[in-house]
Amino acid sequence: MSRNTFFFIAMSCSFCYYVFPGYLFSTLSCVSWVCWIWPRSVTAHQIGSGLKGLGLGAFGFDWSTIAAFLFSPLISPFFAIMNVLAGYLLVVFLTVPLAYWGANLYNSKSFPIFSSNLFTAQGQKYNISQIVNNKFELDLAAYNQNGQIHLSLFFTLTYGFGFATIASTITHVFLFYGKEIWQRTVAASKNNRPDIHTKLMRKYPDIPQWWFYALLCGTLAVALALCGFFKEEVQLPWWGLLFACALASFFTLPISIITATTNQTPGLNIITEYVMGYILPGKPIANVCFKVYGYMSMSQAVSFLSDFKLGHYMKIPPRSMFLVQFIGTIVAGTVNLGVAWWMLGSVKDICQTDLLAADSPWTCPGDRVFFDASVIWGLVGPKRIFGKLGVYPQLNWFFLGGAAAPVIVWLAHKAFPNVKWIPLINMPVMLGSTANMPPATAVNYTSWITVGTIFNYFIFKYHKAWWHRYNYVLSAGLDAGLAFMAILLYFTLGLSNTSIEWWGTGGEHCALASCPTAKGVKVDGCPVY
Repeated sequence: MSRNTFFFIAMSCSFCYYVFPGYLFSTLSCVSWVCWIWPRSVTAHQIGSGLKGLGLGAFGFDWSTIAAFLFSPLISPFFAIMNVLAGYLLVVFLTVPLAYWGANLYNSKSFPIFSSNLFTAQGQKYNISQIVNNKFELDLAAYNQNGQIHLSLFFTLTYGFGFATIASTITHVFLFYGKEIWQRTVAASKNNRPDIHTKLMRKYPDIPQWWFYALLCGTLAVALALCGFFKEEVQLPWWGLLFACALASFFTLPISIITATTNQTPGLNIITEYVMGYILPGKPIANVCFKVYGYMSMSQAVSFLSDFKLGHYMKIPPRSMFLVQFIGTIVAGTVNLGVAWWMLGSVKDICQTDLLAADSPWTCPGDRVFFDASVIWGLVGPKRIFGKLGVYPQLNWFFLGGAAAPVIVWLAHKAFPNVKWIPLINMPVMLGSTANMPPATAVNYTSWITVGTIFNYFIFKYHKAWWHRYNYVLSAGLDAGLAFMAILLYFTLGLSNTSIEWWGTGGEHCALASCPTAKGVKVDGCPVY
Protein backbone atom coordinates (compact mmCIF):
# COMPACT_ATOMS: atom_id res chain seq x y z
CA MET A 1 0.00 0.00 0.00
CA SER A 2 1.37 3.41 -0.93
CA ARG A 3 1.80 6.12 1.68
CA ASN A 4 -0.76 8.32 -0.07
CA THR A 5 -3.38 5.59 0.08
CA PHE A 6 -2.61 4.91 3.73
CA PHE A 7 -2.86 8.63 4.51
CA PHE A 8 -6.33 8.93 2.99
CA ILE A 9 -7.52 5.80 4.79
CA ALA A 10 -6.20 7.10 8.13
CA MET A 11 -7.69 10.53 7.52
CA SER A 12 -11.09 9.06 6.58
CA CYS A 13 -11.16 6.84 9.67
CA SER A 14 -10.17 9.74 11.91
CA PHE A 15 -12.79 11.95 10.24
CA CYS A 16 -15.59 9.44 10.77
CA TYR A 17 -14.58 8.44 14.30
CA TYR A 18 -14.34 11.96 15.72
CA VAL A 19 -18.12 12.39 15.48
CA PHE A 20 -18.32 10.16 18.59
CA PRO A 21 -15.95 11.93 21.03
CA GLY A 22 -16.64 15.26 19.34
CA TYR A 23 -20.45 15.11 19.56
CA LEU A 24 -22.33 11.85 20.19
CA PHE A 25 -20.26 10.36 23.04
CA SER A 26 -18.00 13.08 24.45
CA THR A 27 -17.21 11.06 27.58
CA LEU A 28 -14.83 9.07 25.36
CA SER A 29 -12.49 12.07 25.53
CA CYS A 30 -11.80 11.23 29.17
CA VAL A 31 -12.75 7.83 30.55
CA SER A 32 -12.19 8.12 34.31
CA TRP A 33 -13.46 4.75 35.47
CA VAL A 34 -12.20 5.10 39.05
CA CYS A 35 -14.81 7.81 39.62
CA TRP A 36 -17.54 5.49 38.32
CA ILE A 37 -16.64 2.75 40.82
CA TRP A 38 -16.62 5.13 43.83
CA PRO A 39 -19.11 7.87 42.84
CA ARG A 40 -19.36 9.40 46.34
CA SER A 41 -15.72 9.38 47.39
CA VAL A 42 -13.85 12.69 47.16
CA THR A 43 -10.48 10.96 47.47
CA ALA A 44 -11.32 8.48 44.69
CA HIS A 45 -12.36 11.34 42.43
CA GLN A 46 -9.18 13.27 43.23
CA ILE A 47 -7.08 10.24 42.36
CA GLY A 48 -9.06 9.01 39.34
CA SER A 49 -10.25 12.17 37.58
CA GLY A 50 -8.42 12.72 34.33
CA LEU A 51 -9.50 16.37 34.09
CA LYS A 52 -9.43 17.64 37.68
CA GLY A 53 -7.32 15.07 39.52
CA LEU A 54 -4.29 12.81 39.26
CA GLY A 55 -5.78 10.70 36.47
CA LEU A 56 -4.97 7.22 37.77
CA GLY A 57 -6.29 4.84 35.11
CA ALA A 58 -7.83 7.65 33.05
CA PHE A 59 -7.54 7.42 29.27
CA GLY A 60 -8.85 9.40 26.31
CA PHE A 61 -10.19 7.57 23.26
CA ASP A 62 -9.92 10.80 21.32
CA TRP A 63 -7.00 11.99 19.22
CA SER A 64 -7.67 15.60 20.26
CA THR A 65 -7.11 14.54 23.88
CA ILE A 66 -3.98 12.55 23.06
CA ALA A 67 -2.26 15.20 20.93
CA ALA A 68 -3.76 18.36 22.43
CA PHE A 69 -0.85 19.80 24.42
CA LEU A 70 2.19 17.58 23.81
CA PHE A 71 1.49 17.22 20.09
CA SER A 72 1.52 13.88 18.35
CA PRO A 73 3.16 11.12 20.43
CA LEU A 74 3.99 9.28 17.20
CA ILE A 75 6.71 11.79 16.32
CA SER A 76 8.47 11.92 19.71
CA PRO A 77 11.46 9.61 20.23
CA PHE A 78 10.95 6.88 22.79
CA PHE A 79 13.71 8.09 25.13
CA ALA A 80 11.98 11.50 25.29
CA ILE A 81 8.67 9.78 26.10
CA MET A 82 10.39 7.90 28.92
CA ASN A 83 11.82 11.15 30.28
CA VAL A 84 8.34 12.66 30.25
CA LEU A 85 6.97 9.53 31.95
CA ALA A 86 9.64 9.69 34.67
CA GLY A 87 8.95 13.36 35.33
CA TYR A 88 5.20 12.79 35.27
CA LEU A 89 5.43 9.97 37.82
CA LEU A 90 7.78 12.05 39.99
CA VAL A 91 5.35 14.98 40.12
CA VAL A 92 1.89 13.40 39.93
CA PHE A 93 2.27 10.15 41.84
CA LEU A 94 5.10 10.94 44.25
CA THR A 95 5.47 14.64 45.03
CA VAL A 96 1.79 15.64 44.94
CA PRO A 97 0.44 12.77 47.11
CA LEU A 98 3.19 13.26 49.71
CA ALA A 99 2.68 17.02 49.81
CA TYR A 100 -1.15 16.89 49.79
CA TRP A 101 -2.15 13.88 51.89
CA GLY A 102 1.10 13.50 53.80
CA ALA A 103 2.23 17.00 54.74
CA ASN A 104 -0.78 19.21 53.82
CA LEU A 105 1.85 21.51 52.35
CA TYR A 106 0.79 25.17 52.21
CA ASN A 107 -2.56 24.13 53.73
CA SER A 108 -3.28 22.50 50.35
CA LYS A 109 -6.30 20.53 51.56
CA SER A 110 -8.26 23.79 51.71
CA PHE A 111 -8.14 23.97 47.91
CA PRO A 112 -8.72 21.60 44.98
CA ILE A 113 -5.80 19.27 44.37
CA PHE A 114 -5.66 20.30 40.69
CA SER A 115 -6.88 23.70 39.55
CA SER A 116 -5.60 26.83 37.84
CA ASN A 117 -7.98 29.07 39.79
CA LEU A 118 -6.84 31.50 42.46
CA PHE A 119 -8.19 31.19 46.00
CA THR A 120 -8.53 32.97 49.31
CA ALA A 121 -7.10 31.44 52.49
CA GLN A 122 -10.60 30.12 53.22
CA GLY A 123 -10.70 28.03 50.05
CA GLN A 124 -13.05 30.30 48.10
CA LYS A 125 -12.35 31.63 44.61
CA TYR A 126 -10.52 34.94 44.70
CA ASN A 127 -12.44 37.92 43.33
CA ILE A 128 -9.78 39.50 41.14
CA SER A 129 -11.93 42.49 40.12
CA GLN A 130 -11.84 43.76 43.72
CA ILE A 131 -8.07 44.32 43.68
CA VAL A 132 -7.76 46.02 40.26
CA ASN A 133 -8.09 49.80 39.87
CA ASN A 134 -9.38 51.64 36.81
CA LYS A 135 -5.86 51.74 35.32
CA PHE A 136 -5.56 47.94 35.37
CA GLU A 137 -3.03 48.15 38.18
CA LEU A 138 -2.94 46.64 41.67
CA ASP A 139 -5.03 48.36 44.34
CA LEU A 140 -2.72 47.58 47.24
CA ALA A 141 -5.17 48.63 49.95
CA ALA A 142 -7.86 46.38 48.50
CA TYR A 143 -5.39 43.50 48.18
CA ASN A 144 -4.35 43.81 51.81
CA GLN A 145 -8.02 43.83 52.80
CA ASN A 146 -8.89 40.73 50.71
CA GLY A 147 -5.80 38.81 51.80
CA GLN A 148 -3.08 36.87 50.01
CA ILE A 149 -3.67 34.81 46.89
CA HIS A 150 -3.37 31.03 47.27
CA LEU A 151 -2.87 28.38 44.58
CA SER A 152 -3.83 24.74 44.33
CA LEU A 153 -1.02 22.36 45.22
CA PHE A 154 -0.52 21.15 41.66
CA PHE A 155 -0.42 24.71 40.29
CA THR A 156 2.12 25.61 42.98
CA LEU A 157 4.40 22.70 42.16
CA THR A 158 4.08 23.43 38.43
CA TYR A 159 5.75 26.77 39.03
CA GLY A 160 8.41 25.18 41.24
CA PHE A 161 9.33 22.60 38.63
CA GLY A 162 9.15 25.37 36.01
CA PHE A 163 11.91 27.21 37.90
CA ALA A 164 13.95 24.01 37.89
CA THR A 165 13.38 23.41 34.18
CA ILE A 166 14.74 26.71 32.95
CA ALA A 167 17.82 26.43 35.21
CA SER A 168 18.49 22.85 34.14
CA THR A 169 18.22 23.81 30.46
CA ILE A 170 21.22 26.12 30.70
CA THR A 171 23.29 23.63 32.70
CA HIS A 172 22.37 20.64 30.53
CA VAL A 173 23.21 22.35 27.24
CA PHE A 174 26.48 23.73 28.63
CA LEU A 175 27.66 20.34 29.95
CA PHE A 176 26.50 18.05 27.16
CA TYR A 177 26.68 20.33 24.12
CA GLY A 178 29.01 23.20 25.11
CA LYS A 179 32.05 21.70 23.41
CA GLU A 180 30.12 20.89 20.24
CA ILE A 181 28.63 24.39 20.10
CA TRP A 182 32.10 25.90 20.30
CA GLN A 183 33.52 23.55 17.66
CA ARG A 184 30.67 24.25 15.25
CA THR A 185 30.98 27.99 15.85
CA VAL A 186 34.67 27.86 14.96
CA ALA A 187 34.02 25.59 11.99
CA ALA A 188 31.34 27.93 10.65
CA SER A 189 33.96 30.64 10.22
CA LYS A 190 36.05 28.38 8.03
CA ASN A 191 35.38 26.91 4.62
CA ASN A 192 34.83 23.35 5.76
CA ARG A 193 33.65 20.63 3.45
CA PRO A 194 29.83 20.83 3.22
CA ASP A 195 27.60 17.80 3.65
CA ILE A 196 25.53 16.35 0.80
CA HIS A 197 22.39 18.30 1.74
CA THR A 198 24.23 21.62 1.61
CA LYS A 199 25.78 20.71 -1.74
CA LEU A 200 22.36 19.94 -3.24
CA MET A 201 20.84 23.14 -1.84
CA ARG A 202 23.51 25.30 -3.48
CA LYS A 203 21.67 25.14 -6.78
CA TYR A 204 19.05 27.48 -5.26
CA PRO A 205 19.76 31.18 -4.62
CA ASP A 206 20.26 31.84 -0.92
CA ILE A 207 18.16 34.25 1.16
CA PRO A 208 19.73 37.72 1.24
CA GLN A 209 20.66 38.69 4.78
CA TRP A 210 19.00 42.07 4.39
CA TRP A 211 15.60 40.30 4.23
CA PHE A 212 16.09 39.18 7.83
CA TYR A 213 17.46 42.53 8.98
CA ALA A 214 14.62 44.44 7.30
CA LEU A 215 12.01 42.19 8.89
CA LEU A 216 13.63 42.52 12.31
CA CYS A 217 13.90 46.30 12.10
CA GLY A 218 10.36 46.67 10.76
CA THR A 219 8.68 44.56 13.42
CA LEU A 220 10.82 46.07 16.18
CA ALA A 221 9.90 49.59 15.02
CA VAL A 222 6.18 48.76 15.13
CA ALA A 223 6.53 47.23 18.60
CA LEU A 224 8.46 50.28 19.88
CA ALA A 225 5.78 52.55 18.43
CA LEU A 226 3.10 50.63 20.33
CA CYS A 227 5.07 50.98 23.56
CA GLY A 228 5.61 54.69 22.90
CA PHE A 229 2.20 55.83 21.69
CA PHE A 230 0.08 53.56 23.91
CA LYS A 231 1.98 53.87 27.19
CA GLU A 232 -1.05 53.60 29.46
CA GLU A 233 -2.66 50.71 27.56
CA VAL A 234 0.49 48.62 27.00
CA GLN A 235 2.28 49.60 30.26
CA LEU A 236 5.57 48.24 28.85
CA PRO A 237 8.41 50.81 28.45
CA TRP A 238 10.64 50.71 25.40
CA TRP A 239 13.57 49.27 27.33
CA GLY A 240 11.34 46.41 28.51
CA LEU A 241 10.71 45.47 24.89
CA LEU A 242 14.44 45.45 24.09
CA PHE A 243 15.13 43.42 27.22
CA ALA A 244 12.50 40.85 26.16
CA CYS A 245 14.12 40.56 22.73
CA ALA A 246 17.55 40.07 24.30
CA LEU A 247 16.18 37.38 26.62
CA ALA A 248 14.58 35.57 23.67
CA SER A 249 17.81 35.74 21.69
CA PHE A 250 19.86 34.32 24.56
CA PHE A 251 17.59 31.31 25.14
CA THR A 252 16.89 30.45 21.49
CA LEU A 253 20.05 28.35 21.06
CA PRO A 254 19.83 26.15 24.21
CA ILE A 255 16.10 25.59 23.84
CA SER A 256 16.50 24.81 20.14
CA ILE A 257 19.01 22.11 21.04
CA ILE A 258 16.57 20.53 23.51
CA THR A 259 13.82 20.67 20.87
CA ALA A 260 16.01 19.19 18.14
CA THR A 261 17.08 16.23 20.28
CA THR A 262 13.84 15.44 22.16
CA ASN A 263 10.92 17.09 20.30
CA GLN A 264 10.05 18.77 23.62
CA THR A 265 10.38 22.54 23.96
CA PRO A 266 10.94 24.11 27.40
CA GLY A 267 9.12 27.42 27.73
CA LEU A 268 10.32 30.87 28.76
CA ASN A 269 6.92 31.90 30.08
CA ILE A 270 7.76 31.52 33.77
CA ILE A 271 11.18 33.21 33.70
CA THR A 272 9.87 36.16 31.64
CA GLU A 273 6.93 36.60 34.01
CA TYR A 274 9.24 36.29 37.01
CA VAL A 275 11.74 38.89 35.79
CA MET A 276 9.22 41.53 34.74
CA GLY A 277 7.10 40.86 37.83
CA TYR A 278 10.01 42.05 39.97
CA ILE A 279 10.91 44.95 37.68
CA LEU A 280 7.37 46.30 37.23
CA PRO A 281 5.08 44.85 39.91
CA GLY A 282 1.42 45.71 39.85
CA LYS A 283 1.24 46.10 36.05
CA PRO A 284 -0.35 42.96 34.53
CA ILE A 285 -0.54 44.22 30.94
CA ALA A 286 3.17 45.04 30.95
CA ASN A 287 3.91 41.57 32.29
CA VAL A 288 1.80 39.92 29.58
CA CYS A 289 3.42 41.98 26.83
CA PHE A 290 6.91 41.21 28.12
CA LYS A 291 6.07 37.50 28.22
CA VAL A 292 4.70 37.55 24.69
CA TYR A 293 7.72 39.38 23.27
CA GLY A 294 10.18 37.28 25.26
CA TYR A 295 8.64 33.81 25.29
CA MET A 296 6.65 33.74 22.05
CA SER A 297 9.46 35.34 20.05
CA MET A 298 11.74 32.51 21.13
CA SER A 299 9.05 29.90 20.50
CA GLN A 300 8.36 31.19 17.01
CA ALA A 301 12.09 31.33 16.29
CA VAL A 302 12.40 27.65 17.21
CA SER A 303 9.46 26.78 14.95
CA PHE A 304 10.97 28.89 12.17
CA LEU A 305 14.29 27.05 12.45
CA SER A 306 12.51 23.71 12.55
CA ASP A 307 10.66 24.47 9.33
CA PHE A 308 13.84 25.60 7.61
CA LYS A 309 15.60 22.44 8.72
CA LEU A 310 12.79 20.35 7.24
CA GLY A 311 12.92 22.40 4.04
CA HIS A 312 16.68 21.90 3.88
CA TYR A 313 16.30 18.11 3.99
CA MET A 314 13.38 18.20 1.53
CA LYS A 315 15.38 20.44 -0.87
CA ILE A 316 12.81 23.25 -0.90
CA PRO A 317 14.19 26.58 -2.22
CA PRO A 318 15.14 28.78 0.77
CA ARG A 319 13.50 31.91 -0.63
CA SER A 320 10.24 30.05 -1.11
CA MET A 321 10.42 28.85 2.48
CA PHE A 322 10.98 32.40 3.72
CA LEU A 323 8.10 33.85 1.71
CA VAL A 324 5.71 31.09 2.75
CA GLN A 325 6.60 31.65 6.41
CA PHE A 326 6.20 35.40 6.11
CA ILE A 327 2.89 35.34 4.23
CA GLY A 328 1.57 32.52 6.41
CA THR A 329 2.34 34.50 9.56
CA ILE A 330 0.48 37.56 8.28
CA VAL A 331 -2.55 35.53 7.19
CA ALA A 332 -2.64 33.36 10.32
CA GLY A 333 -2.25 36.30 12.69
CA THR A 334 -5.01 38.27 11.00
CA VAL A 335 -7.42 35.33 10.74
CA ASN A 336 -6.79 34.14 14.31
CA LEU A 337 -7.41 37.60 15.74
CA GLY A 338 -10.58 38.04 13.69
CA VAL A 339 -11.95 34.61 14.60
CA ALA A 340 -11.16 35.20 18.29
CA TRP A 341 -13.12 38.46 18.35
CA TRP A 342 -15.99 36.83 16.46
CA MET A 343 -16.14 33.87 18.84
CA LEU A 344 -16.11 36.11 21.91
CA GLY A 345 -19.21 37.82 20.59
CA SER A 346 -21.03 34.81 19.14
CA VAL A 347 -20.44 31.87 21.54
CA LYS A 348 -22.61 32.23 24.63
CA ASP A 349 -20.78 31.98 27.99
CA ILE A 350 -17.49 31.24 26.27
CA CYS A 351 -14.66 30.61 28.76
CA GLN A 352 -17.05 30.81 31.73
CA THR A 353 -16.71 27.29 33.07
CA ASP A 354 -19.33 27.77 35.79
CA LEU A 355 -22.02 28.48 33.20
CA LEU A 356 -21.04 25.98 30.49
CA ALA A 357 -22.31 22.43 30.05
CA ALA A 358 -20.12 19.56 31.27
CA ASP A 359 -19.17 18.52 27.73
CA SER A 360 -18.72 22.04 26.35
CA PRO A 361 -15.55 22.57 24.28
CA TRP A 362 -15.51 26.33 25.01
CA THR A 363 -13.80 26.21 28.41
CA CYS A 364 -10.64 28.03 27.22
CA PRO A 365 -8.20 26.25 29.57
CA GLY A 366 -5.13 27.91 28.10
CA ASP A 367 -6.64 31.39 28.24
CA ARG A 368 -7.72 30.92 31.85
CA VAL A 369 -4.19 29.94 32.85
CA PHE A 370 -2.84 32.91 30.88
CA PHE A 371 -5.17 35.24 32.81
CA ASP A 372 -4.33 33.74 36.19
CA ALA A 373 -0.62 34.00 35.39
CA SER A 374 -1.06 37.71 34.61
CA VAL A 375 -2.59 38.15 38.07
CA ILE A 376 0.10 36.10 39.84
CA TRP A 377 3.14 37.61 38.14
CA GLY A 378 1.92 40.96 36.86
CA LEU A 379 -0.87 42.29 39.07
CA VAL A 380 0.20 40.98 42.48
CA GLY A 381 3.82 40.26 41.57
CA PRO A 382 6.25 37.48 42.53
CA LYS A 383 7.45 39.38 45.61
CA ARG A 384 4.00 39.04 47.21
CA ILE A 385 3.57 35.38 46.18
CA PHE A 386 7.00 33.76 45.76
CA GLY A 387 9.06 36.34 47.64
CA LYS A 388 9.45 37.32 51.28
CA LEU A 389 5.94 38.78 51.37
CA GLY A 390 4.32 35.69 49.84
CA VAL A 391 3.13 32.23 50.79
CA TYR A 392 5.56 30.26 48.60
CA PRO A 393 9.13 31.66 48.99
CA GLN A 394 10.61 28.16 49.39
CA LEU A 395 9.90 27.42 45.73
CA ASN A 396 12.87 29.56 44.74
CA TRP A 397 15.14 26.70 45.84
CA PHE A 398 13.93 24.84 42.74
CA PHE A 399 16.23 27.10 40.69
CA LEU A 400 19.24 25.68 42.51
CA GLY A 401 17.97 22.10 42.34
CA GLY A 402 17.30 22.41 38.61
CA ALA A 403 20.77 23.81 37.91
CA ALA A 404 22.39 20.97 39.88
CA ALA A 405 20.39 18.07 38.41
CA PRO A 406 22.17 17.88 35.00
CA VAL A 407 25.53 18.01 36.79
CA ILE A 408 24.68 14.75 38.57
CA VAL A 409 23.76 13.10 35.26
CA TRP A 410 26.89 14.44 33.57
CA LEU A 411 29.15 13.17 36.37
CA ALA A 412 27.45 9.76 36.23
CA HIS A 413 28.05 9.67 32.47
CA LYS A 414 31.73 10.50 32.96
CA ALA A 415 32.06 7.89 35.68
CA PHE A 416 30.32 5.17 33.64
CA PRO A 417 30.90 6.07 29.97
CA ASN A 418 29.94 2.58 28.76
CA VAL A 419 26.44 2.76 30.23
CA LYS A 420 24.45 3.93 27.20
CA TRP A 421 21.23 4.94 28.91
CA ILE A 422 22.75 7.54 31.25
CA PRO A 423 23.21 10.30 28.62
CA LEU A 424 19.61 9.69 27.55
CA ILE A 425 18.46 11.13 30.89
CA ASN A 426 17.39 14.62 29.93
CA MET A 427 16.71 16.69 33.03
CA PRO A 428 15.09 19.68 31.25
CA VAL A 429 12.54 17.32 29.70
CA MET A 430 12.07 15.33 32.91
CA LEU A 431 11.69 18.35 35.20
CA GLY A 432 9.56 20.18 32.66
CA SER A 433 7.39 17.19 31.77
CA THR A 434 4.33 18.61 33.55
CA ALA A 435 4.94 22.24 32.55
CA ASN A 436 1.71 22.23 30.55
CA MET A 437 -0.36 21.15 33.58
CA PRO A 438 -2.58 23.17 33.83
CA PRO A 439 -4.04 23.81 31.25
CA ALA A 440 -3.16 20.26 30.21
CA THR A 441 -4.66 17.57 32.41
CA ALA A 442 -3.66 14.12 33.58
CA VAL A 443 -5.64 12.35 30.85
CA ASN A 444 -3.64 14.21 28.19
CA TYR A 445 -0.43 12.80 29.65
CA THR A 446 -1.56 9.25 30.37
CA SER A 447 -2.99 8.93 26.87
CA TRP A 448 0.03 10.54 25.19
CA ILE A 449 2.53 8.36 27.05
CA THR A 450 0.56 5.16 26.40
CA VAL A 451 0.13 5.75 22.67
CA GLY A 452 3.71 6.95 22.27
CA THR A 453 5.05 3.84 24.00
CA ILE A 454 2.94 1.51 21.86
CA PHE A 455 4.10 3.01 18.57
CA ASN A 456 7.65 4.13 19.34
CA TYR A 457 8.67 1.09 21.33
CA PHE A 458 6.56 -1.99 20.63
CA ILE A 459 5.66 -1.34 16.99
CA PHE A 460 9.11 0.13 16.30
CA LYS A 461 10.74 -2.95 17.83
CA TYR A 462 8.56 -5.72 16.43
CA HIS A 463 7.23 -4.16 13.19
CA LYS A 464 10.03 -1.81 12.21
CA ALA A 465 9.33 -1.89 8.47
CA TRP A 466 5.70 -0.82 9.02
CA TRP A 467 6.82 1.87 11.47
CA HIS A 468 9.33 3.34 9.02
CA ARG A 469 6.80 3.42 6.20
CA TYR A 470 3.59 4.48 7.90
CA ASN A 471 4.16 5.88 11.40
CA TYR A 472 4.51 9.56 10.51
CA VAL A 473 1.89 9.25 7.76
CA LEU A 474 -0.57 7.90 10.34
CA SER A 475 0.11 10.87 12.60
CA ALA A 476 -0.61 13.31 9.78
CA GLY A 477 -3.77 11.42 8.76
CA LEU A 478 -5.16 11.47 12.31
CA ASP A 479 -4.50 15.21 12.57
CA ALA A 480 -6.15 15.98 9.24
CA GLY A 481 -9.25 13.88 9.81
CA LEU A 482 -9.81 15.36 13.24
CA ALA A 483 -9.44 18.91 11.95
CA PHE A 484 -11.93 18.48 9.11
CA MET A 485 -14.56 16.83 11.30
CA ALA A 486 -14.15 19.43 14.05
CA ILE A 487 -14.81 22.20 11.52
CA LEU A 488 -17.78 20.32 10.08
CA LEU A 489 -19.33 19.71 13.52
CA TYR A 490 -18.99 23.35 14.49
CA PHE A 491 -20.56 24.82 11.37
CA THR A 492 -23.36 22.24 11.13
CA LEU A 493 -24.23 21.74 14.80
CA GLY A 494 -22.28 24.15 16.94
CA LEU A 495 -23.56 27.38 15.40
CA SER A 496 -27.17 26.28 15.88
CA ASN A 497 -26.50 25.05 19.45
CA THR A 498 -27.80 21.60 18.51
CA SER A 499 -26.84 19.12 21.20
CA ILE A 500 -27.90 15.86 22.74
CA GLU A 501 -28.04 15.05 26.44
CA TRP A 502 -27.41 11.64 27.92
CA TRP A 503 -24.90 9.98 30.22
CA GLY A 504 -22.28 9.84 27.45
CA THR A 505 -22.29 13.62 27.01
CA GLY A 506 -22.15 14.48 30.71
CA GLY A 507 -18.40 14.84 31.01
CA GLU A 508 -16.13 12.48 32.92
CA HIS A 509 -18.52 12.12 35.91
CA CYS A 510 -15.99 13.11 38.57
CA ALA A 511 -17.97 15.92 40.20
CA LEU A 512 -16.16 15.71 43.54
CA ALA A 513 -12.61 15.92 42.16
CA SER A 514 -12.39 19.69 42.78
CA CYS A 515 -13.59 19.50 46.37
CA PRO A 516 -11.32 20.54 49.25
CA THR A 517 -10.80 18.07 52.08
CA ALA A 518 -9.80 20.41 54.93
CA LYS A 519 -12.08 20.59 57.93
CA GLY A 520 -14.66 23.35 57.88
CA VAL A 521 -14.12 24.52 54.29
CA LYS A 522 -17.48 25.00 52.57
CA VAL A 523 -17.76 24.86 48.77
CA ASP A 524 -20.98 24.47 46.80
CA GLY A 525 -21.59 20.87 45.74
CA CYS A 526 -18.94 19.45 48.06
CA PRO A 527 -19.24 17.62 51.39
CA VAL A 528 -18.05 19.46 54.50
CA TYR A 529 -15.52 17.60 56.63
